[in-house]
Amino acid sequence: MFKSIRFKSITIYFLLVFIAMVIVGVFIIQQFEQYHLGVVRGNLTQIANSVMKTLEEIDWQNNKEEIQKNIAPYEKMGMEIYVIEKNNDFTIISSTNLSYWNQNAMYILESDLILAAFHGEIKESDIVSQQEGQRSSKNMVFPLYDEHSRITGIIYLRQNLEDIYNTLDQSKFIITRATILALLITIILGYFIAKSITGPINDVTIKAEKMAKGDFDQVVEVKSDDEIGQLANMFNHLTARLKAVLQEISNEKKKMDTIINNMADGLIATTAEGKIIHANPVAIEMLKIDGKTLKKKSFDEVFLPLNNKLTLNYLSTQEKWYGNEIIDMQEGVKLRAKYAPIIREDDYLEGIVVLLQDVTEYEKLENMRKEFVANVSHELKTPLTTIKSYTETLLDGAMEDKGLATQFLGVVVSEADRMTRLVQDLLQLSNLDYKQGKWNKKEININDIVKSAVLKLEVSAKNKRQHFVHTSYDDEIYVFADKDKMEQVLLNILSNAIKYTAEEGKIEVQVQLKSSYVQIIIRDNGIGIPKEDLPRIFERFYRVDKARSREMGGTGLGLSIAKQIIEAHKGAIEIFSEEKKQGTRVVITLPTTNEGLALN
Repeated sequence: MFKSIRFKSITIYFLLVFIAMVIVGVFIIQQFEQYHLGVVRGNLTQIANSVMKTLEEIDWQNNKEEIQKNIAPYEKMGMEIYVIEKNNDFTIISSTNLSYWNQNAMYILESDLILAAFHGEIKESDIVSQQEGQRSSKNMVFPLYDEHSRITGIIYLRQNLEDIYNTLDQSKFIITRATILALLITIILGYFIAKSITGPINDVTIKAEKMAKGDFDQVVEVKSDDEIGQLANMFNHLTARLKAVLQEISNEKKKMDTIINNMADGLIATTAEGKIIHANPVAIEMLKIDGKTLKKKSFDEVFLPLNNKLTLNYLSTQEKWYGNEIIDMQEGVKLRAKYAPIIREDDYLEGIVVLLQDVTEYEKLENMRKEFVANVSHELKTPLTTIKSYTETLLDGAMEDKGLATQFLGVVVSEADRMTRLVQDLLQLSNLDYKQGKWNKKEININDIVKSAVLKLEVSAKNKRQHFVHTSYDDEIYVFADKDKMEQVLLNILSNAIKYTAEEGKIEVQVQLKSSYVQIIIRDNGIGIPKEDLPRIFERFYRVDKARSREMGGTGLGLSIAKQIIEAHKGAIEIFSEEKKQGTRVVITLPTTNEGLALN
């Protein structure tokens, strides 16, 4: 009970009100006392000035009997006035209290005040009696001067303060009663206020316990907009969020099951003892085993016939149970089995996961890579062999025949140029593959690029008496592209058209706008490309007629480079052809930057 928030809240309210009432009460009493003492002081000062003025008028030193007449009326006001003459005995020569006449004032009144007054000071003191029967009073003294400003006596005034202090005592009693009443009200109000705070908290606690037991359909009633209301809102938000998270976890589980069951790779999970607990459809299909039959088998029973290394004993010898093995299946299918452990937080082996990947296509790509390396080696070896043989012939004496030497050196230069072109093409392909090439893309008019490429190759076409037909689009068509790279592509396609088109042949270049794309169509009536070669036409070093291509100085990389450049511009390049019929048609498609042009 004493540790509850309700008890602590009531205690805090009680202490706050108690301290506030004490501070206010003390302040009021002090101010009340100071005010009334100030009023008494003012009255005494006023009376003293009046008496002193009267005494000066009657020449009191020579008419002492007149003094009593002048101060007697003040007795009715509860005032005591003493006139003390300056002599060795400090004699009271007149007083409202007749019993003190002709007595020594030092023994009756406050001696320190008397002495101070005879030294020219106006002084006062408050005598507050705490004992019953004794009086509280305010005492003030004023010096009396003659015409030569000499002190001849003093006036001693005393005012009874009993009424004031009785009033103060009554005020204290009233404030005390008010404090007690306020504290009682505080306890009652504090109880209900604390209850209004702890009630919702208790409600939240009870419903939180129910949530801990699995009942998440808990809602706290929000009764206010304060912090308690915010707590209730936050609890309700937490409940809703928790339900959403649990639903999300359930959805994620379903999603994960969907991913596992529909992933391209096969997946098998086993216990630490090797019992198969899960296999997705792809794994079942890859292993050619019925799903129900598969789950009845152990890890060793499934994989040992496929690869004698895939056993639990072998896997346990591998570093941290990680590794992979190749499985040769029927019909040339190759599977890579990657295995990894399922480890709990306490480092206990809970099971094994095996990922089956069909690497048949990868093996084909690897073979293509090897073929590419072989082609590069061959393409480099051929000109090197030619250069070496011609150089050796020159060294063996052919240098003597100037005409023959010039011919041989021309062949060496030609082969060196061919090697240079090959290396440059390989370097450009490498940069395109790894996106290391420098691009200078900006808005360019595609008509200008096509026209520039046609003009550069017009002389080559005229040398073969070929007819160039160039049709530009009426309006300007802008693309965001690298001008030099685009011109390189066009020059490559056009030069191929010139090379493989007979003399007096026809080459057409046309620019068309299709929606938000521009098409550059290059058509010739040359020898064409066999249908079976079209799918591989963009492969590196692939040539339809290898001997003829080398004779014409080709490296076999031009179309591969062109395709990568166009795709880097978010475009496409297509080749349509059929041998010995209508020649070849190349279509380059690029996105434009002026889409509104198509609407016109």
